[in-house]
Amino acid sequence: MLKFFQGIWRILTFPFRLVFNIVAFPFRAIYRFQKYLNTEPEEHPITEIFVDIATQKETRDMLWEQVEAFRMHLLRAVLALAVTVIAAFWVAEPVMEFLARPVGGLEKLQAIQVTEEIGVFMRVAMSVGIAVAFPYIAFEFWLFAAPGLRPREKKLGLVGIPLSTLLFLLGMTFTFFILLPAALPFLGSFTKISQFWAAREYFTFVTGLMIWIGIFFEFPLVIYVLTSMGLVQPKFLAEQWRLAVVIIAILAAAITPTVDPVNMGLVMAPMIMLYFISIGLSHLAYAGRDEKKTGELNPASDEGAG
Repeated sequence: MLKFFQGIWRILTFPFRLVFNIVAFPFRAIYRFQKYLNTEPEEHPITEIFVDIATQKETRDMLWEQVEAFRMHLLRAVLALAVTVIAAFWVAEPVMEFLARPVGGLEKLQAIQVTEEIGVFMRVAMSVGIAVAFPYIAFEFWLFAAPGLRPREKKLGLVGIPLSTLLFLLGMTFTFFILLPAALPFLGSFTKISQFWAAREYFTFVTGLMIWIGIFFEFPLVIYVLTSMGLVQPKFLAEQWRLAVVIIAILAAAITPTVDPVNMGLVMAPMIMLYFISIGLSHLAYAGRDEKKTGELNPASDEGAG
């Protein structure tokens, strides 16, 4: 009889419990997420980890679990990229027309190979898909790394996702509106040879340059996060600026289609500027890290004095 009345009670209260769970769901999710952000990871020295991998089966199993977790995060990121690329098919042609404006429109380009048009279409769709899926891909990598990060590092990484997306898009915008208008006239009038640019070569050059410069615009944020984690110091960055300029020159030569000093200079200039901005952000992060350490030490000293 008791079970009968309990069943009746569950049926009568089901709508109320359903409404309560729906209303409470976002609050519970926020609470769990805050708890997750503030959870301290277990400290394991690197040397002990390597020793445990060689001697303990549990550590090896845990390592394979991490590999499997990374595979799942990577799989979800690839699936998200595939969805955004397929969705970009509907806007790929207008984007192609927009990207072809510096040379007078799509009619100024020509397709030499049979499959060139569809190849260009797919490349532009891929570039749009990468730009759209970038925040989700960054979020998946954050989810993989977050269990091993301290609360402050988790929050910095989470805040860095929209900032990294903004910097990536800013780098692409800088390339199209500032870098290309300066580079294309030089490339198109270097000699008296008539220019009939192939669509594949043009869009490969434009999209490749936009994506690479967009990635380079992430450098200040990466340096800020690494400094906040204690892995980089601003003094080291400031002392090694000459070496950084040499490395930047090599990278600029690798991503530009020509080795002329004009185009290399156009690519190097924003990269060098970003490097020195990174030094300034590194100083800010280092100062904030020192203040945090001082704040953690002061309570202990006050208790000792009392």
